[in-house]
This record gives sequence, C-alpha cells and structure tokens, in this order.
Amino acid sequence: MTEITSLRPLAAVLVSAVAVAPILASNGRPNVREAWTMLAALAKFGLVASMVPAALAGDVYVTELGQLVPYVEFTLRADSLGLLFALLASTLWIVTSFYSMGYMRGLDEDHQTRYFAAFAGSVSSAVGVAFASNLVVLYVFYELLTVATYPLVAHDGTDEARAAGRKYLAYTFGGGVAVLAGTLLVFHLTGTTAFTTGGISPLANADPTLARAAFALLVTGFGVKAALMPLHSWLPDAMVAPTPVSGLLHAVAVVKSGVFGIARVLLDVFGIDLVAELGVGGVLAAVAAFTLVVASVIALRQDHLKRRLAFSTISQLSYIVLGIAVAGAVGPGEAAKWALIGGLLHIPAHAFMKLTLFFCAGAVHVETHVDYISEMAGIGKRMPLTMGAFAVAAAGMAGIPLIAGFVSKYFLLIGTVSSGNLVFTGALLLSGILNIAYFWPVVYTAFFESAEGSDEKPLVSGPLGGRFGGEARADGGHDHGHGAFERRAPNGAESTWFILGPILFAAAGSVVLGVVPDTAVFLQLVRDVADAAVGVVA
Repeated sequence: MTEITSLRPLAAVLVSAVAVAPILASNGRPNVREAWTMLAALAKFGLVASMVPAALAGDVYVTELGQLVPYVEFTLRADSLGLLFALLASTLWIVTSFYSMGYMRGLDEDHQTRYFAAFAGSVSSAVGVAFASNLVVLYVFYELLTVATYPLVAHDGTDEARAAGRKYLAYTFGGGVAVLAGTLLVFHLTGTTAFTTGGISPLANADPTLARAAFALLVTGFGVKAALMPLHSWLPDAMVAPTPVSGLLHAVAVVKSGVFGIARVLLDVFGIDLVAELGVGGVLAAVAAFTLVVASVIALRQDHLKRRLAFSTISQLSYIVLGIAVAGAVGPGEAAKWALIGGLLHIPAHAFMKLTLFFCAGAVHVETHVDYISEMAGIGKRMPLTMGAFAVAAAGMAGIPLIAGFVSKYFLLIGTVSSGNLVFTGALLLSGILNIAYFWPVVYTAFFESAEGSDEKPLVSGPLGGRFGGEARADGGHDHGHGAFERRAPNGAESTWFILGPILFAAAGSVVLGVVPDTAVFLQLVRDVADAAVGVVA
C-alpha cells in the first residue's frame, strides 16, 4: 500500500464547509443560494470520487496537518472504508439537495437559508468522520456533526421540535463523552489512537479488563447515533424535522456515522482477532440482534408513516452492526468475511432504500398533507410513481430479490450460518418477516383500498412541465401553500420533478445495487475492507 500525500481529502471535507458562507450571504436570493448548494455538492462528489480508483488499487490519499494535540496527528486519510462512507454521503447529498429545493419551497418553509447552510456543514462533518485517521480526529468531527445537525432537527421551531432537539443533543453529546473516555483509555493503554489495519497491536498486551472497558465505552458512544437499544429513543422523536432532514439523519450522515464508528473500532482499533479473544463481539452481536427484532415489532404499531420508518431504521442499522459484530465474534476466516461484507454492504443498500422511503413520505406530505398510514387509502392511484417507488424500496428492506437489501442480507445470512450462530440467522429471518408485516399494509392501503367515503385530500393539477411561481385556484386560494413551484402533471399532477426526480433516482439506485452488485463500486470497496480485516482473499 502506498500513501499519496495530497490535499484532496482536506478539500473534500472543506468544500461544503466553505460553501456555508456564500449560502448564508445569499439569504433572500433562493436561486443563488441553491446554486451554491449544488455547486458545493457536485465539487464534493467529484473530489471524493477522484480518490476511489487509487483506493481500489491499494493506495491511500493522506493530508497531514500537524499535531492536533500532543502525540496525536491531525491527519485525514482516504482509505477504502472511509471512501465507502464518504462516497455514499457525497452522492446522496446531491440527490437530497435537489429534493430539498422542491420540498422546502413546496411547503414555503421558514429559515430555508439556515437549513441549507446547516445541511452543508453536516455533510462536511460526515466526510470528516469518514476520513479521520485516528480516534481523536474522529471524535472532533463526530461532535461537529452533532452541532451542525441540531438546527436541522429543531428547524420547525415548535415546542415539539425544540424538545426533540434538546433530547438529540443530550443523547449524542452523552455518546460523545463516552467516545472521548474510550479514546483516552485506548491512548493510555497503547500510546496511540491511530487506526491500523488489523487493530492497534499494543492493545493485545493490555490488561483485558481495561481493554474491554475501552471497547464498551467506544461502542456505547457510537451506538447512540447507531440507535442501538436502549440508546435509540432520540431517533423517532427527531422525526418532527423536515423530511429531507429525516433522510439526512437516517440515510446519509448521522446514523451512518454511528455504525461507521463501530466499524472503525472493531476493524482498526481492536481488530477482529482481539475482539474474538476478549469475547466482546458476541455481546455486541446479541445487542444488535435484540434491537433489529424489537424495533421491527414496535414499527408494527406505528400509524404515523415517518415514525414507522424511524423504527425501521433502528432495526436496519442493527443489521450492519450485527454483521460487523459476528465477524468479531468468530475471528478471521470465511464466515467473518461474509458477515463483514453483508454488514458493510448494507450501509449503501440501506441508504438508497431508506432515502427513497423518506422522500416518498415527504412527497405525500407536500402534495396531500397526509402523514398517517390509516389516511392513505387509494393514494397510490393519485401518486403512482411515488408509491410505486415506495413499494420497491419497502420490498428491498424486507430482503426481496433484485433489490439492494437482498444482496446485503444474503451475505449476512451466509456469514451467520457459516459461523454456526444460528440464533442470529433466526433473528435476521424473523426481522425480514416483520419487515413485510409493517411495510405491506402501507402498500396495500395505498393501492388496494378505496378512498371512497373519506375526505378528499387536496391535490393540485397543472400543465405538463412546470415553472416558477404559484397559480391561484378557482376558489381564490393559492396553490395549497406551495407558492415557489407549480405542480407539474406528466403523471396526473403527482408532484414537481424537483421531488419526483430524486425519488426515482434513489429507487433506481436500490435496484442497481440489487441486480448488478458486482458492478457497483460500493461492493468493491467493501470486499477490499473485508479482505484486509480477515486476511482471506476471494
């Protein structure tokens, strides 16, 4: 492996942070503001994507910025695991930014400039998490991500939103304290916090009790954002935020930073050899299995669509943790490799599917102001593309073939069966059944129930295409509060293409990852990480 000294990792982190200033300066000029947003998003994606070929060839881009604190270098390092997260975040930021334009203008939301600025800062922090070269740098960006996303969680400014924001800060800053304590303990035991393939070697000779304590602190801290039970309750409450923020929380940055941190701890701080020796991998796997089943059961009882999706996220994140933890429980070998591939591949698979689902929920809210599943009878006939995309992503979440979720869960099942951990295999299968149980009613209600006899939800018709500016209705009202964009009607006035386009893109990504996973760069990066971690090359 060759380290290539370059400013590219730093530029990839900073480009969206730098964009915050012109975004704020464009207040009152939404077209200029959103042009800056898209320019930064495209530049970030280009910088991240430019480093992928080197990573696949076994090389690593490194930016060295001197000492952050004594004995700890402030270094950014774009290895395969970091690029997996950074490429996902930068790709989906483009899509989410495009969607946000339609959503925020469609609802004529207040404080849109603050929203786009905070979004840019959040993605900058997420890429910083991805490229951190040691636990200290990771901790810094992990906390910055909390700060940047708080204004998004509390965006609406209602009592409920402010309460959700306070709860979010309490949980995530509390998790940050645990990460910091674990980091200090690792430094005390080894004299370093630098990520090392196979783990930091001096940890193997450290006091096992202290090593287990460090592991517990780090996993607990990152487990807050990964929404492992019982550290999960901030996530459903955060659904008061605008739907694109829910997408950021659930698919692009926040929760993925939690599972990413757990992956770093297991693979590059302790290493799966030591995790197996300490016996902590099985405990973490048990927590993940419990979470993925119980969260699925709770999702069954949620009538509010976004809350059902929130508990689905809690469950699906634990698929990722389960794969990583099973690899640590069994130690190096083929079983660990398959479990690790399944867990890590579920990071992009879940992101595309869950973003589709939240985008669809947001489109339904913008167009009909319907948020509850029990009120969605017949909505699939009015919004066929939106609810069709929802059905595709929901099938993938349940592990139906030809969609991304099937591929990652297939590897997970191979890993758990090969390792002999059939209890975890059973948990995966049970959760898949529960996924069908809580997603099918949404699809059935939308497409196979009739809205006759119930109040009509407002739908706005319009000409083919679209233009800026709202249009007055015949009753003298305005176009349902969506003054920035007129509804467009290539599909019966379903939505504007600023909303519908990202929905179809995310749904198509879910299918591509399910039909041709070997051609997707995400799977190549995942294989590289798994091979390096377990020492078994396919």
